[in-house]
Amino acid sequence: MPDLHVADIDAAKGFYTEFLGLSVEEFNLGWVARYTSPDVDARVQLVTTDASAPVNPAISVHTPDVDGAYAEAQERGYEIIVPLRTESWGVRRFYVRTPDGTIVNIVQHGS
Repeated sequence: MPDLHVADIDAAKGFYTEFLGLSVEEFNLGWVARYTSPDVDARVQLVTTDASAPVNPAISVHTPDVDGAYAEAQERGYEIIVPLRTESWGVRRFYVRTPDGTIVNIVQHGS
């Protein structure tokens, strides 16, 4: 899922929800909000500035086993930007840099 940097979520929201049809607001924490389509499997996250990380990711990849993904990223020698942790809003995640420099948020939602 893409993480799009925006200056103001409320200002950007209409374009994505009304014009593009991503009308379901899954959540909005003020600094990050996710919008999806009720009809197709399309979604986007709008991010101003990540509230708990030094950089914004380009994409978020959801996984059922974030601990395993973290261990594998370390084994492969990938640069960990934000170490594995559980955030106050319930997700467990880490940031990793791809070999080409892209920052990826690897995330597991709580059960």
